[in-house]
Amino acid sequence: MTYETIDLTVQDRVATITLRRPDRLNAFTLRMGRELIAAFDQTDADDSVRAVIVTGSGRAFCAGMELDPAHSDAAGNLFGLAPGEDVESHPEKIRDSGGTVTLRIFESKKPVIAAINGPAVGIGVTMTLAMDYRLAAKGSKMGFVFARRGIVTEACSSWFLPRIVGVPRALDWILSGRVFLSEEALEGGLVRSLHAPEDLLPAARKIAAEIAENTSAVSVALCRQLVWRMSGAPHPMLAHRADSRAMYHSSIGVDAAEGIASFLEKRGPRFQGSAARDLPDTTGWWEDPPYR
Repeated sequence: MTYETIDLTVQDRVATITLRRPDRLNAFTLRMGRELIAAFDQTDADDSVRAVIVTGSGRAFCAGMELDPAHSDAAGNLFGLAPGEDVESHPEKIRDSGGTVTLRIFESKKPVIAAINGPAVGIGVTMTLAMDYRLAAKGSKMGFVFARRGIVTEACSSWFLPRIVGVPRALDWILSGRVFLSEEALEGGLVRSLHAPEDLLPAARKIAAEIAENTSAVSVALCRQLVWRMSGAPHPMLAHRADSRAMYHSSIGVDAAEGIASFLEKRGPRFQGSAARDLPDTTGWWEDPPYR
């Protein structure tokens, strides 16, 4: 796929996805959504990539959905539906475009780091909720502004946000629709750390390098899914069943022996496992089991 609204680069085992509509503060379009999904397909399939950083070009991260008809590709709706398309008899077609992006990030086999370099509003902030780390530039503005636009939270944020910051904080930000600074986001647990603008990407790359140099790609992919999927599990038995399966498969994989050997030999690990090829089939792992 030829990218028009994003850039994708890979260096030192880290992919960087840069939202690239700086003249529009990187406002989200349907094409940008499709390109982000394609980019995560690409990074998942590339064994040379161990972590993904998402950031924005210019002075913004993402100012939300592009609402100006002169610059939008939504053709009157935000769902990519054909004009006049009947969806009442096909409700499965009603899927918000931001949600399809967030779900793809949720499924990523590589850890994802948001480097929020400027304003992140609407989909500009909700798309980061499925990412594993959120770093922000000091003084950046954020907002779940949907109620002030006469719409509702999207991109699965009603699932992610309360799990990250708790229900009271999530309700405060969502119901008021107010814009707040990254300092409040840090205090509320939405972001991990704040940085001067020139230090933001180096800080994100440091985290990515730590993962790339010291961890198993297979282990990281499995751990990432275990934590996210178990965050809503109704009983710890479900986690026990999934943990046990993941432990079994990882313990007989190529990386477990190397992890033990590198520890005993007091050296850095040389993991060979592939997140693209060596992950077990997790079908059925996340279903409710008998509580026994």
